Amino acid sequence: MGWHKILDHGDLDEGRVTTVTVGTKSLAVSHHNGAYGALDNACPHQGGPLGEGSIENGLLRCPWHGYDYDPITGTPPPPFEDAPSCFAIDVRDDGVYVEVDEAPPRARTTSDVLVETMVAWGVDTVFGMVGHSNLGFADALRAAEARGELAYVAVRHEGAAAFAAAAYGKLTGRPAACFAIAGPGSTNLLTGLYDAKLDRAPVVAISGQVPSKTRGRGAFQDLDLGAAFADVALTTTTLAAESDPAELMALACKTAIVGRGVAHLVLPDEVQVLESDQPAGSGPAGRVGDDRVRPSPPSIDAARAALAGAKRPVFVVGHGSRGQMEPVIELAERCGAPILTTFKGKGLIPDGHPLAGGVLGRSGTPVASWLMNEADLLVVWGASFSNHTGIAPYKSTVQVDVDPAALGRFHPVDVPVQGHVGVTAELLVAEMGERSGEGQAADVAKRWRIWNLEKEQREADDRAAGLNAAAVFAALSRHAPANAVITVDVGNNTYSFGRYFVSKGQPVLMSGYLGSIGFGFPAAMGAWAADRTRPVIAVTGDGGFGQYMGELTTAVRHGMPIKHLLLNNSELGKISKEQRAAGFDVWQTGLHNPDFASYAELCGARGIRVTRLDQLEASMTEFIGHDGPVLLEICSDVGLV
Repeated sequence: MGWHKILDHGDLDEGRVTTVTVGTKSLAVSHHNGAYGALDNACPHQGGPLGEGSIENGLLRCPWHGYDYDPITGTPPPPFEDAPSCFAIDVRDDGVYVEVDEAPPRARTTSDVLVETMVAWGVDTVFGMVGHSNLGFADALRAAEARGELAYVAVRHEGAAAFAAAAYGKLTGRPAACFAIAGPGSTNLLTGLYDAKLDRAPVVAISGQVPSKTRGRGAFQDLDLGAAFADVALTTTTLAAESDPAELMALACKTAIVGRGVAHLVLPDEVQVLESDQPAGSGPAGRVGDDRVRPSPPSIDAARAALAGAKRPVFVVGHGSRGQMEPVIELAERCGAPILTTFKGKGLIPDGHPLAGGVLGRSGTPVASWLMNEADLLVVWGASFSNHTGIAPYKSTVQVDVDPAALGRFHPVDVPVQGHVGVTAELLVAEMGERSGEGQAADVAKRWRIWNLEKEQREADDRAAGLNAAAVFAALSRHAPANAVITVDVGNNTYSFGRYFVSKGQPVLMSGYLGSIGFGFPAAMGAWAADRTRPVIAVTGDGGFGQYMGELTTAVRHGMPIKHLLLNNSELGKISKEQRAAGFDVWQTGLHNPDFASYAELCGARGIRVTRLDQLEASMTEFIGHDGPVLLEICSDVGLV
């Protein structure tokens, strides 16, 4: 037992009650008939906060259901007998003291087993929101963070948590976790998790849940989360008191990694706090194989023969080639083959490489499209043949992918090769001699000269109605560090980035197949968490940032030095273009925006606003050089993208 001062004389008027916290103990402290009383703050009926009640007719009334208790002793009026615990009070010269038990040592729980197993599998970051139905698991996260085992990022909206976790997985190939309460907290995760599902990013999603005894009876926030997550998740499992938490978390982590998708666990309230002496589960050693799959000899022979017979081969690399580009580039150099990228693959090869042809497709360059059109063979590495990329189906094609379902997904290809991109490229390099001559490098250089001249003319197009995208991304190309990670949103800003930004090899993260507006800034938080040694640049429009503006305060709170380039044209410009293209009137695409730079300052970040072309260079220098969260608002011309 220990005595603790809780009030100074005069702090609590006669006839009043208040809530006081001593350590982790919450007390309802009353001043009644000249005496002080201290009761457990939880009403014995349903846990109502007695300290938020009132003293009526000499009794302390619970604010939830009107149950009454003596404010000094806690005794209820007859015939009731369920009384809250009462604590000794001592009124001293310097104030009012209460005697309470010292807090017992923290008990190990099922939640600790889950968190420690998750850490053993390499999960080092959790994005989420703490709430009433996930408190037990949250406390295990708190303890793990205090031990230095993981980092917790407290977001303002659960959708941002899921997007951040998805971006982390896209960049690293390892899962982060996102975390929410039952009901709306968990349903808010779904959009970001669908982004992870469609772009094959590993994520572990964790939902609190209402107590099992109230499930299915229409309880507050009682949803069938297993059903809600059944489509988005590879697996969704609800833990019970008899479950093996270490094994279920290990399976969730394994599923996310090897399945490259979402694994979901549901934790009922009472299960989270069950005491447990079970050790944490082991990590991936012995449970995950080597994914460097060798292609079959016949398929590699067919690919080799196709390359040998081609006069103008062109490589197309997608996101599935991330981390495996060195042998692909070596092979291209030996073949003299230009390398085009999908938009998701932008940055896999620097645009300055003699064989780099830029992005292919709707967000791409005329350099890439010309090279594809002139090719007599396409060798496609880790790309999915999205209609937005527009890989020509009528060209002779070799497709390499570790996923058998990706081969010939939309149409038959001439040579489907199931194998790890890097391993396959290494095998082809090993049996290919040095190529004489420069191949198609001269054609690549010529097409870039033509396109660069066109871009220079567009950069100079100033109609005094805001800056044009060509000028903005030319400036960003000059200033962006080569080791930066760049996240992009959805909209005109994204198409312009793909077309005009000249990559030094910076990885680019986007909401590829889902194409979800709002991805850009939360994704930058995920990229920062994945590697805090690299600069992170977020590129968004005003429409996308408007969905997650509150997360700027998250960046400030956690000291994330995210550099946010925001193109503000006060319009959902991409939708306006689509309305015109479809023959509709432009309707309801205008936006009422704040001064975003001033908003950033209010949030505690640096805000810079550019309204004229002659301000751009100095502002971009300050933007890239700022040490801390910074938002560069570009007032852009909606007609010049």
